[in-house]
Order: sequence, then structure tokens, then C-alpha cells
Amino acid sequence: MIQRIASAALLVCLAAPVAAQKYKGPIPPKNDLPFLVHADSLVETELATAQESKVKDALLYSLAGASAKPRTPLAEPVFLIQTSKLDPRRLSLYRFEVKNGRRELTLPTKPKKDSPRPLRVTVTQLGEGLYKLEASENLENGEYGLSPEGSNDVFCFSVY
Repeated sequence: MIQRIASAALLVCLAAPVAAQKYKGPIPPKNDLPFLVHADSLVETELATAQESKVKDALLYSLAGASAKPRTPLAEPVFLIQTSKLDPRRLSLYRFEVKNGRRELTLPTKPKKDSPRPLRVTVTQLGEGLYKLEASENLENGEYGLSPEGSNDVFCFSVY
């Protein structure tokens, strides 16, 4: 019995330093703006406001330009965000289609099985107000954006 308690105490003592380790990587220079992580450097995503319009039984969100300037070769990109107002757990990741020289996302007002859905993102808190967001699935080459729920703001980037 005493040996089991001692073993458990030893495990707790060994695990404590791991849990107490602080994040030592790059820190985003701006708050409430996701940055793509490329090794030890950060690439600022492009903040844009999507224009919303109604088409048939759907809402069309469009962004000017055929592609975003920030680009990543990573199929599962990682982002860092230092927050003061934005809740990173309320960011959704969408893929945009390029049509007529602009990026578009069509969301039906009554979702169907084949309707576009947000892509999976894992959010991990690294420190006070510092979060890591990771795409939880492979992203094909194309145009993407992280958008806060209930907002037309989009943090744009391209995967190539």
C-alpha cells in the first residue's frame, strides 16, 4: 500500500514540471489577429470583410480578389493568436471557391447533407490570452478563411 502511494506521488512530481512548462516560441505582435506559423516565424493573415448577399435559398459571402496574400505550403496549417477581445474557440474555418475573380462561400439557409461546413480546428491555450489553432484535417490547395461566429470578418490565407 505504501509503495503504491509512493509510486503515485513520484508520478505526480515527475509530471508537474511538464505541466508547468511555458510556451517559448514566437508571440504574435498584434492582438486578435491569427498568424500562420512557419517554423520560428509568423505570417500575418489578411483581414477582410465578406460582402453578404442573398441568392435563392442561400447566403453568398464574397471577398475581393482571387487569392489572399498570406500563403502556406502546409496542408494542416497552425496559427497563433494573442487575444484581448476575440474568442478563438468561436472561430470557424471555411474554404472559399474562386469565381469571377473573387473568393466566394455559399451557405444554404436550410443546410443539407452536402452543404459547406466549417472545417475542424483544434484550439489549445498556450498562456494568458495566447492560443494555438490547428487545422485538424488536410486542407487542399486553395483559399481559406477563419471567421468569428456572427461576423463577416474573415482572416484569409491560401494553401499551395
